[in-house]
Amino acid sequence: MAADYQAPVKDMRFVLDTVVDLDRIGELDGFETASRDTVDQILDEAAKFAGTVLAPINHDGDRQGARLVNGVVRMPDGFADCYRQYVDAGWGSVTASPDHGGMGLPWSLNVALNEMWQAANMSLADGWMLTQGAIEALEAHGSAEQKAIYLPKLVTGEWSGTMNLTESGAGSDVGALRTKAEPDNGSWRITGTKIFITHGDQDMSDNVIHLVLARTPGAPPGTKGISLFLVPKRLVDDDGRLGPHNDLRVVSLEHKLGHLASPTAMMSYGDDGGALGGLIGGENQGMACMFTMMNNARLNVAVQGLSIADRAYQAARHWARERIQGTDIGGRGHEPVPIIRHPDVRRMLMDMKSHTEAMRALCYSAAAAVDLARHHPDPMMRARHHGYLELITPVAKAWCTDQGFEMASLGVQVHGGMGYIEEAGAAQYLRDARITMIYEGTNGIQALDLVRRKLRQDGGQAAGRLIADMRATVAALGAERGGALAAIRDRLAPAVDALDQATNWIRDTFADDPVAGAAAATPYCRMMGFTVGGWLLAQGARAAAARLAVANGDTGFHEAKIQTARYFAEQHLPPAAALLGPITHAREIVMAVAEDQL
Repeated sequence: MAADYQAPVKDMRFVLDTVVDLDRIGELDGFETASRDTVDQILDEAAKFAGTVLAPINHDGDRQGARLVNGVVRMPDGFADCYRQYVDAGWGSVTASPDHGGMGLPWSLNVALNEMWQAANMSLADGWMLTQGAIEALEAHGSAEQKAIYLPKLVTGEWSGTMNLTESGAGSDVGALRTKAEPDNGSWRITGTKIFITHGDQDMSDNVIHLVLARTPGAPPGTKGISLFLVPKRLVDDDGRLGPHNDLRVVSLEHKLGHLASPTAMMSYGDDGGALGGLIGGENQGMACMFTMMNNARLNVAVQGLSIADRAYQAARHWARERIQGTDIGGRGHEPVPIIRHPDVRRMLMDMKSHTEAMRALCYSAAAAVDLARHHPDPMMRARHHGYLELITPVAKAWCTDQGFEMASLGVQVHGGMGYIEEAGAAQYLRDARITMIYEGTNGIQALDLVRRKLRQDGGQAAGRLIADMRATVAALGAERGGALAAIRDRLAPAVDALDQATNWIRDTFADDPVAGAAAATPYCRMMGFTVGGWLLAQGARAAAARLAVANGDTGFHEAKIQTARYFAEQHLPPAAALLGPITHAREIVMAVAEDQL
């Protein structure tokens, strides 16, 4: 049977303290309630909810799956009750504005909560993630009337939200969508079909608020002619009361590799004349509005990569401690030992541990940038943190989900043959992880966005500042002689140098030869992910060493932080630096074989 989930609150708090500096963020205007005591209480209560309510129904939900019964989506047993407890506890309101019933707490805290929800039960937390995105989009672009009617219920979670982009034949090419919106007495009638709609319907919330991309009459082709519409499952009057069912329905649920308890729907709008909806923002402004939601979703999907890695790691660690097989290879006795004593199993666990901690630092650093870009009193600092957020978002989404899948695969390997058996639970983590590399823009699209747009923003200043910050960390480690911190420095420095060279090459090359830049995009994104992850672990290692120097806290915990950062630096930063050659020669090797020879 699968191991119980225990949220790693101590590890989360360490990153919030040493990488994010949550105390500093709590001092910003608007975050006065984010005191240390409040944060600790929220993390502890969330850990209990994740471990005792969410996690226990995860594997049974996977086996049962979501079902479409007579046109109604039925969630697995226990999901509706869990959802109601989530709503009653107010967990969905953490970051939303107090103007609409939210708590107004930092994203830096919410990212830790999302890690817990996703690790405990990703299929259920999928819906909460999308509702958060809908809230963000409405807060940024909704009319005063839309905010007043819809946001309070979305913030509580009584109503859920979805994102309707994809259509058959369009896929990631959103500009090819064909869903139509016709004006009708101050409202709009939506007709068309959307596919792959996560939590397109369920039997847990009182209403489902769909954010739908469609074309208005006379709209220009491509993405420039797309508008965004709010289309409720049940119509809502001006007082917020629920009315009749709107003209939309679930046609079918997809049969998927993983996320079996997360209903992925094909949605039909307008079978009987058109689903009524309201325009969000202006006509032909849909992509700008939707990107607010998509950027939110991309960061949350990065957290899914982190979450599944940690859940797989916890299960593998538990198995390795319990599974007795073989004798100590060092000859210390002849009795069978737990497999955690075997060096190769220890290597796999250290890979999982170090990657998970690097991903956590990366995701939390992005969340801190959200808070600082919105609330820092200095406009120059707001711009600086916004630049980091824009740069790191595609890296976080792509790298964390790539590594999340790899860590889930390692988890199966640690379990051995039992990992391939569903009852152990490791196989579900592998199946669930795979979609994260695809949705919200495939990881190849994220890498292309990085090299085509994000490296060039503000004349490349964001990337330049990031590399300068990493060099500052290397310099801060410069006085070390021997030991773990010196080893981290000696591996981080050449990785940063290689990333700097690769960044300059991409900038110099892409404008004149976009094919070469595109061919190098994925290895470059991978290089940046590993290097930034190693840099953030190095910051944590410095903080841990400083605490050890003054006997502050748990000695074993802080020593493990340093050794984990060293392991990552020694094992993964040299291969990251070695990607410089494949990046600069990508075009000639990727495009060398003719299409008909592939």
